[in-house]
Amino acid sequence: MNTSKISSWEKQGDIGIISLSNGKENYLIEPEFVNLVDLKKWTNDDQLKGIIIKGAGRNFSAGASLNELIKLAENERNLSEKIFAGKEILNFIETLNIPVIASINGICFGGGLEIALACHIRMASPNALFAFPEANLGLIPGLGGINRLIQLVGHRDIYDMILTADMINTDYAKQIGLIDHISVSKESFNEAFNKITNLTHDRSAELIHYVMNAIHNAKTLKQSDALKIETELFCRLAIKVRKNQ
Repeated sequence: MNTSKISSWEKQGDIGIISLSNGKENYLIEPEFVNLVDLKKWTNDDQLKGIIIKGAGRNFSAGASLNELIKLAENERNLSEKIFAGKEILNFIETLNIPVIASINGICFGGGLEIALACHIRMASPNALFAFPEANLGLIPGLGGINRLIQLVGHRDIYDMILTADMINTDYAKQIGLIDHISVSKESFNEAFNKITNLTHDRSAELIHYVMNAIHNAKTLKQSDALKIETELFCRLAIKVRKNQ
C-alpha cells in the first residue's frame, strides 16, 4: 500500500483503490488530499482498468477542516495556490481515461462531495448524507463543486443546496441525479467494486481508454471535433479487429 497526504493507494487485480483516511470524518486537512505526482505515478499503469475512491471507516469525507482552512487563509497567495492545486487533482481525476467510481458511505460534505462529483460514477449507501455546508461558514465551494453540480442536476436544485446548506439523503440525491446508484447494503464498496468490475473485466485497457476518450470529448469539445476524433478511434479499433480475425 502506498500513502500520500491523507490518502492511500492499493490495487485489487486491475482495479485501483484510493482511500481517504483522517479520523472518523476523514477531514481534508488541505485541498491537496493526495499528491498529484503520486497520483499520476499510481495511475500510470497499462494494466489499470478502473479506480474506486472511498472513505476509510463509516464516512466518505466531511470536507475541509475549518481550523486548517483558517491557517491557510493567513497567507492569501498560499491559500490560492493550494485551492488551485486541489482543482488540478480533481480535474486530473475527472479526465482520467479509465472509469472512476466514488463509493460513498455516511457523510459526504463540502470538499468531500467535490471529490465525489469529480468521479465518473457515484455509488452511495442508503444512509449516506450529502451537503455543501460552506454557506454556514460564509464560504462557497472552492474546488469546482458548483460547476460540476450544475452539470449533474441543472439549476433547479443548486440554489437550495448551496445557499441553505441543507443536507439531502440518498433517495433525494438519486432523484435529482447527484448520484447514480444506491447500494443494497449499508456499505457501498462491494457493490462499487462489482460495478466497476462488470464494466471492465472483459474489456481491454485500450478499449476502455478509447471509450473514456470519446466520452470526455463529447462533453468538452464542439460536436464536429468530437465526432471527428470518434471516427479516428473507431477506425483504429476496426483495423485491429480485422487483423485479429
